[in-house]
Amino acid sequence: MSERVEQLQKISLFQGLKPQALELIARISTEESHTSGTKIFQHGDAGDKLYLILEGRVRISREVPGMGEEALAILGPGEIFGEMALLDESPRSADARVHERCRVLAIPKDAFDDLLFLHKDLAYEVLWSFVRMLVGRLRDTTDKLTFLSITGKF
Repeated sequence: MSERVEQLQKISLFQGLKPQALELIARISTEESHTSGTKIFQHGDAGDKLYLILEGRVRISREVPGMGEEALAILGPGEIFGEMALLDESPRSADARVHERCRVLAIPKDAFDDLLFLHKDLAYEVLWSFVRMLVGRLRDTTDKLTFLSITGKF
């Protein structure tokens, strides 16, 4: 269990959490390995897990009719994906495909919801961390859209 807690400490979403909180999260997580090219999930799937990248890279993308795959992000160790599934009941908004062989920690939505319900202090800390991460991603998207509109590529 201590190895799993150490892995969680390296994930930006959980940095700053107390060891006891990390241990609770470690108990509900499972490790998965995926080979290059594998789809971990695809657009429209039910969002049932959050993923934390331990090793390798994952490409988040969407299929654009007539154009093919459009990469939205390539994520590496310490980053997370699939987090929107933990915040709402909507289906997956993109594909997650293994860019380089990877190891991830998967946290099931149901177990995570139960954990946060039972531990309100942990819920407060984790949800604020989610907010900070999502605001950062929104700022990045705004910067990209601004760049595209300025360069006439939008």
